[in-house]
Amino acid sequence: MPGPLHGYRIVDLTSMISGPLATMILADQGADVIKVENPDGGDHTRAANNSRNGFSASFLNNNRNKRSVALDLKNPAALDVMLRLLATADVFVQNFRPGVADRIGLGEQAVRAVAPNIVYVSISGFGETGPYAQKPVYDPLIQSVSGLATIQAGSDTERPRLVRTIVPDKLTAYNAAQAITAALLSRERTGQGQHIRLSMLDAIIAFLWASDMGSQTFVGEDIPQQEAASFIDLIYETATGPISAAVQTNREWLALTRALDKPEWLEDPRFKTPALRQRHINERLVMTQEALRTRPAEEWLDRLTREGVPCAPVLTRTAMLSNPQVVANGIVVETRHDQAGLLRQARPAARFSETPATIRHGGPALGEQTTEVLTQLGYSSSEIEALTFKDQAA
Repeated sequence: MPGPLHGYRIVDLTSMISGPLATMILADQGADVIKVENPDGGDHTRAANNSRNGFSASFLNNNRNKRSVALDLKNPAALDVMLRLLATADVFVQNFRPGVADRIGLGEQAVRAVAPNIVYVSISGFGETGPYAQKPVYDPLIQSVSGLATIQAGSDTERPRLVRTIVPDKLTAYNAAQAITAALLSRERTGQGQHIRLSMLDAIIAFLWASDMGSQTFVGEDIPQQEAASFIDLIYETATGPISAAVQTNREWLALTRALDKPEWLEDPRFKTPALRQRHINERLVMTQEALRTRPAEEWLDRLTREGVPCAPVLTRTAMLSNPQVVANGIVVETRHDQAGLLRQARPAARFSETPATIRHGGPALGEQTTEVLTQLGYSSSEIEALTFKDQAA
């Protein structure tokens, strides 16, 4: 069975991570995603390090299941091709700086002239208005402005710290993929397309509000300085390697004291209630750490698991690949790319019982499907040759 989005066409004019990851999620789910790239190098991630046979891991991990068309949109003939392509599409996604799409002839009005009911998607960094709208944007800037860097530090008084993965970029991608699907569902019901505007700043602030903005929630209350419950991560050293363990409920606290053979902790007045245990979290975590140093990780994980304490090993990225839970779920799969060879990637995360998402083919070479797509649009061989020649000469 084809994926749940089989039959929908998405024209993708994005680069880097947020846009390409969003459209790859939809491509995995069956959509025909046509990635339009500049013939002069294409998506910036094609030139990233960690590559094989001309394909970077970054490009491959954000662009599988797509077709690549190379068009120099400064060429009026190529812009005409783009508009003809958009007339066949259900969704158009671009992540230019605000105003650029209009200047190159691909603003919403121009696109709707050929595709009235298209879902038009604009992904930006700081949004389309305001003093930062025209700033160049990378992930650390969004972490900084959103408050994420101070949350990661643990307290407003500590030096801000970045999360060591590009959370705003990737979170924006997942927001975009969900919003596009919702807009397509709405169009099925109403017949109308719409414009989705999504910024990285919007995405990360909305993400943080669910768990990290309690002090900022009640209007009219004094906002206290944000203080950390603890600066100690729930990562513990053992005699052989690190593990993680966490307790929240009374039942789990009792289980921890049994696993660590520390019944005296139950009589400690600092730990009598969940509120007291939270108030004295640093002391509690230090005591837990000292106890866990005395035995090997494997023994502690076995004891903690038997008693019902939430726990897990702390793995490197390479060790994760062979972890029994990861293997049992088939999360990491191997596929063969025509040019880059045998690849290891995470399978699509959401599994559909009737319309499975699949990895049908790897990320395309730059312009690999230009002739194929233009032929489908009705261009003759001579027209394609003339157009691509102009593109390459530009």
